[in-house]
Amino acid sequence: MTNQPHPPSPTPAPDLFTWEFAADPYPAYAWLREHAPVRRTELPSGVEAWLVTRYGDARQALADPRLSKNPAHHDEPEHAKGKTGIPGERKAELMTHLLNIDPPDHTRLRRLVSKAFTPRRVAEFAGRVQELTDRLIDQFAARGSADLIHEFAFPLPIYAICDLLGVPREDQDDFRDWAGMMIRHGGGPRGGVARSVKKMRGYLAELIHKKRESLTAEPVPGEDLISGLIRASDHGEHLTENEAAAMAFILLFAGFETTVNLIGNGTFALLTHPEQRERLQRSLAAGERGLLETGIEELLRYDGPVELATWRFATEPLSIGGQDIAPGDPVLVVLAAADRDPERFADPDVLDLGRRDNQHLGYGHGIHYCLGAPLARLEGQTALATLLTRLPDLRLAVESADLRWRGGLIMRGLRTLPVEFTPVR
Repeated sequence: MTNQPHPPSPTPAPDLFTWEFAADPYPAYAWLREHAPVRRTELPSGVEAWLVTRYGDARQALADPRLSKNPAHHDEPEHAKGKTGIPGERKAELMTHLLNIDPPDHTRLRRLVSKAFTPRRVAEFAGRVQELTDRLIDQFAARGSADLIHEFAFPLPIYAICDLLGVPREDQDDFRDWAGMMIRHGGGPRGGVARSVKKMRGYLAELIHKKRESLTAEPVPGEDLISGLIRASDHGEHLTENEAAAMAFILLFAGFETTVNLIGNGTFALLTHPEQRERLQRSLAAGERGLLETGIEELLRYDGPVELATWRFATEPLSIGGQDIAPGDPVLVVLAAADRDPERFADPDVLDLGRRDNQHLGYGHGIHYCLGAPLARLEGQTALATLLTRLPDLRLAVESADLRWRGGLIMRGLRTLPVEFTPVR
């Protein structure tokens, strides 16, 4: 394999991972796509990784079996120990989950969980998602103002995923608190995150134990996901308690923050593109859902909830975009850059809710394609349609430039989203 040098750039490389970059990373990603589409970069943690920014290279990398999800393949230097992956998961012994393993274990665990995300199961959950959505809007509709992140986009997927997992209603506010700690500090000090993950791990282990006892005592098994995992484990699928706890953890972690950001980023995009927002409202008023469905896909492409795909590690020498990658090197696929690649999408910086040819990478590609994507789409569609229908004159309460984006590597989302609207009594 030989490196193919990219043409020299007339402009200097942009700064990455600053607060200014977080507010609008897309110009920097455009520079990388053109001048250094596969670039070795030092991350804020001190870890060095390859950033992949072109759509074709990204799609190849996401499906390449030579790029392992298992951190054991990372030849970590001493200063980088424990700085890859999800904060806190190592100390809480939650590493054995779908984002950190390869086939055949990945195939086995994914098969167990996939039963909870079939189109039929997700469709059956639609009523509960609508109920949660309306209840949350009811809590601020009469006030005429709200922070849509903390009062709406954040609690909706937390309560939904807790219901899906089988977390009792009386315990769900604890999960909301732990998840809030992870969101607030995901890009900063890791102590608070590690403590929250440890509490979540302890709770999940106890919940799994209780559910196993109740399933033994009761003739009718529970229908929630944790009960399903226990039944599979008890019927020869060889699911350990650690695997069950790690699975529940990653479904919660991956299933809530991505949807928080989908709703938050999507609402912000609509509020800053009034012609697209009005187009969607007209469609909804006419009882049509086609534009809502294509619109969610476009919002995922335009400013999606996951900026970089989770960690991958080369298991052997390989080449991406003409760049040699050595065994053990971390590779981060920049979904946000790939989904605005002009080689793949016409007018990529334009928000077009009716865009048809839209094979975005917002939920990944290949065997690690997001299992919960159908549920996230349902939650996103329900949340946006209900907001725009019940609060038709929804508007930003601050200037766009005053909004702050959370620091962090993988996720992209707003800290707050203050809005105003005519109070609804």
